[in-house]
Amino acid sequence: MQGSRFAFGPFVLDPAAGTLLRNDDPVAVGHRGVKLLAALVGRPGEILGKAELMDAAWPGRAVEEGNLTVQIAQLRKLLGPAADGGEWISTVPRVGYRFIGAVNQLGGVRRKALPLPDKPSIAVLPFVNISNDPEQESFADGLTEDLITDLSRMPGLVVIARNSAFGYKGKARDVGEIAEELGVRYLLEGSARRAAGQVRVNAKLVDAASGDHLWAERFDRGLDDIFAVQDEVTGKIVEALLGRLRAPPSRNRPKNLEAYDLCVRARRLMDDAPQAAREAHLMLMRAIALDPDYAEPYRWLAMNHWMGEVHSGGPTEPTRRTALELARKAVAIDPNDAGCRWILAYLLAYERSFAEADAEFAKAIELDPNEADTLAALSDIAVLAGRVGEGLEQIAKAFRLNPFPAGWYYLTLGQAQYAAGQYEAAVETLRRDETYRTSSRRFLAASLAQLGRLDEARAEAELFLVANPHFSTRHWAATEPFRDARTLEHFVDGYRKAGLPE
Repeated sequence: MQGSRFAFGPFVLDPAAGTLLRNDDPVAVGHRGVKLLAALVGRPGEILGKAELMDAAWPGRAVEEGNLTVQIAQLRKLLGPAADGGEWISTVPRVGYRFIGAVNQLGGVRRKALPLPDKPSIAVLPFVNISNDPEQESFADGLTEDLITDLSRMPGLVVIARNSAFGYKGKARDVGEIAEELGVRYLLEGSARRAAGQVRVNAKLVDAASGDHLWAERFDRGLDDIFAVQDEVTGKIVEALLGRLRAPPSRNRPKNLEAYDLCVRARRLMDDAPQAAREAHLMLMRAIALDPDYAEPYRWLAMNHWMGEVHSGGPTEPTRRTALELARKAVAIDPNDAGCRWILAYLLAYERSFAEADAEFAKAIELDPNEADTLAALSDIAVLAGRVGEGLEQIAKAFRLNPFPAGWYYLTLGQAQYAAGQYEAAVETLRRDETYRTSSRRFLAASLAQLGRLDEARAEAELFLVANPHFSTRHWAATEPFRDARTLEHFVDGYRKAGLPE
């Protein structure tokens, strides 16, 4: 039963919400741990092979078996011993794992419905790969992502971001429930099959309020026509919801489909571990070699350079320069792509080219008012500029467009809440599993310190320094794009109280 929760011993697992409770208290388990545990408790007593479990936790990706071993070990540590003193998860040598113990399947808890906006609102659900080749999964995902991007550029629509839409991938859910959770009226569903140079795309637009199909069509085309199909689907949806409108300026399209596939696969790895970031780097370099006039890989390679150094403790001067050059190249190739613009804006702010950064942010929002990542990045920069109210407003807008976002949204929200003196709210935000155990811990430590909870603050500061042993407050203050002395001093004060090194 989709949306179910599972009770075993003192635990309740809610896979849809990504939470594990022990006696009603949250257990800090990562999202891959949740996926593995959900697979195991969903079939208690059965032996699940290693390949099946790896596919559950890392869908569509090839990972080493050691990753599974590490995750299982972490789960065992979090769960502790069962009532009889044994383990909840038993190893079946050379085969896989089995969940031991009684599991009670509970009814699902529906997420709170979001209110509808005052404009037509839509979510594009992940298109289903109906080919016999699992390698084509990235093609279906890329089609979905491109449709989200194309629709979000229409100023008359509210369009839910990719991260939240893809939370429903592979889940058979009622369209009415999905629409309520995302706060939209319309849903686009579809499927794709790609084989032997041909592509078949089925798409239908559903009014979730009535259940009526407003539009449905099947496209059988040559693979070279896939981007024309995307444009046609976008045009049909816009006409159905808004009437005939002038199309926005066209985006840069790839000339090489292998480069397109590589870029789609690399995008999935951008927020993952350092090893995945290196894998993405190779894919993006290959995409550029295959199609040097395609803007998208330059955009993501810029962020890859930036994030690769963030994983290592902060962007170095050469890496920042390379990232900025790549972002400028992406905008030069496709000046109409909001994603390229906001990444350039963000990197310019770190170079303290503030006027140019502000102009690029404004242009990105003009090109795509639904790009949630733009608003979240702008929130970060606005807070450091001392515009704390604007920062809170922009991150709230980003969450509305992306209700189930990547973890860095919570870091950005927590930073804004700290800057506003909302320390209790910041602690709640920064202890969410999506962002806890990341660099956001420095803001958590500072928030706890400002509340006078110094023992907790210093414990969090120590944990932060385990992963960031070279951190110093002075270096951080010198490299962050602050424009407001009072805001800077507020952060430094919290760091000092928490015991972070000078």
